Amino acid sequence: MRNGEARNVALIGAALLSCGCATGSGQTAGDPLEPMNRAIFSFNDRLDTYVARRMATAYQKVTPTPVQTAVHNFFSNLGDIGNFADDLLQLNATDATEDVVRFAFNSTLGIGGLIDWATPAGLPKHHQDFGLTLAHYGVPLGPYLVVPVFGPSSVRNVSDIAVGALLNPFGAASTAVQASVAGTRFVSKRADLLPDYSGTASQ
Repeated sequence: MRNGEARNVALIGAALLSCGCATGSGQTAGDPLEPMNRAIFSFNDRLDTYVARRMATAYQKVTPTPVQTAVHNFFSNLGDIGNFADDLLQLNATDATEDVVRFAFNSTLGIGGLIDWATPAGLPKHHQDFGLTLAHYGVPLGPYLVVPVFGPSSVRNVSDIAVGALLNPFGAASTAVQASVAGTRFVSKRADLLPDYSGTASQ
C-alpha cells in the first residue's frame, strides 16, 4: 500500500476510534463534520460503484499492461514535482536533490516519464504532500474530512489539492486537455487499486 493510501486508512481509523460507536446523523465530539462526511461518503461510494470502478475495469481489460505501466510512470514522474517542492519547503535538501535528479532522469531518458529508469538506478521515490509540509511546521491535523471524488482526508491535508493544482504542468493548457489528463490520471489510479479492492492482491 502506498504512503498516501496508508495515511488515508490511518485517518479513517483515527476518526472511527475517536467517534466511538456513534451511528446517528448528528455531530459527535470526535467527528464534528460527521453529517457532511456521511453525505459525501455516500456520494463518493455511488460514484465509485457506478462510474469509477467500471471505467477502471474496462481500462484494465482493453489497455495492454505495458501501456498501463507507462501511464502510471508518467503521472508518478509528474508527482516528483510536488515531492521536490514539499521537500524544499521542509528544508530536506537531500530528498529535494534526489527528486530533481529523478525527474530530470525520467523526463529525458524515460521519454517524458513513460519509463522509470530512476528507481532501478538507485534513486528512491519519495512521497510528500503539502499536508506533511504543514505538519512539519506544527499545523494540527484538524477534523476528519471526506472530500468529493478525492475521498478521506483532513482539514489540514485537503490543502494539498489546491497546491497540487498550482503545480500542475498542464495548468496553462486548454480546458479539454486538462480534463483529458485529469480523467486519465483518475482512471489509472483507480485501476491500480482494483486488485486491492477485490482482495486478490495487495501492496
